[in-house]
Amino acid sequence: MTVSNVINQRGRVGMATRERVLAAIARLGYVPNQSARRLVGSAVAHIGLIYTDVESIFIDAMLAAVAVVAAERGIQLHIRPLDHAAPERITDVARDMVAKGAQALLLLPPYAEMMGEDAHRLDLGVPIAAIATAAPLPNISTVRIDNRAAARAITDHLIAKGRRQIAMVTGPRRHSDSVARVEGYRDALAAAGLAYDPRLCVDGDFTFPSGLVAAEMLLGSAVRPDAIVAGNDDMAAAILWVAHQRGLALPRDLSVTGFDDTMIATRVWPQLTTIRQPLKMMATEAMACLAQAVREPDHDHAPRDIILPFLMVERASVL
Repeated sequence: MTVSNVINQRGRVGMATRERVLAAIARLGYVPNQSARRLVGSAVAHIGLIYTDVESIFIDAMLAAVAVVAAERGIQLHIRPLDHAAPERITDVARDMVAKGAQALLLLPPYAEMMGEDAHRLDLGVPIAAIATAAPLPNISTVRIDNRAAARAITDHLIAKGRRQIAMVTGPRRHSDSVARVEGYRDALAAAGLAYDPRLCVDGDFTFPSGLVAAEMLLGSAVRPDAIVAGNDDMAAAILWVAHQRGLALPRDLSVTGFDDTMIATRVWPQLTTIRQPLKMMATEAMACLAQAVREPDHDHAPRDIILPFLMVERASVL
């Protein structure tokens, strides 16, 4: 909302805050898309965004992308973090946001999946969209990549490099994208005639600390992997950290891959081979679905499942 107020020169924004926003806009090289802004017309859409409050570079990057798109389209964005320890409160939080004026809701995992399973979501009476889930959801528009195909592609890449003892550190299993990435990893192993070994598949929770724990388990075991597929870049960075501590020569002794291509992927050594998700494009598509539904309440806008292309970015962490 603050970004929108600065760009559109409305509302009350302090001078210090305005300068910080303008500095961020300058760093991003952001230029308002006038054609997109004209699509909004005179009606201002109020969209509520709900996300988990864990420390995550991916979530920070997604929030930034959504904020820029909202400002570009003249949308008032209401952001609500939800305690990751109490995800069951998602319906109550969503209902509260609607009661306070949100005309649509935008959800990040795992809340999209939880709302998709909640029969009371229809009582909210507003359109809902989800970013970065892994499958279509009932009565919710979804914008995503093919997580299963992406995980298979990066595992195939390791196999093509001659790696055969390939482990995986997963994200939390309540996230559908985590489950899809495990499926893609197993698809690649099966296609190459490599047996799936459950000892080489360790659960994480998308955080750096969980990556440290998983790496210690894998690199301290009798069946030490020669490659690790991490469910995101944060955990991949943690794996590199533990591998360096153990004196492994990277990537000769161990190849590591990430997922998301966040800032940390190029702040570690060796830099991460990873999967890039088109965050700005995902945010744009999701906001377009919601803005259209808000502007045209008399039309029947069926939920859409939009699958965008991913890109495997090759860097020095794979040899």
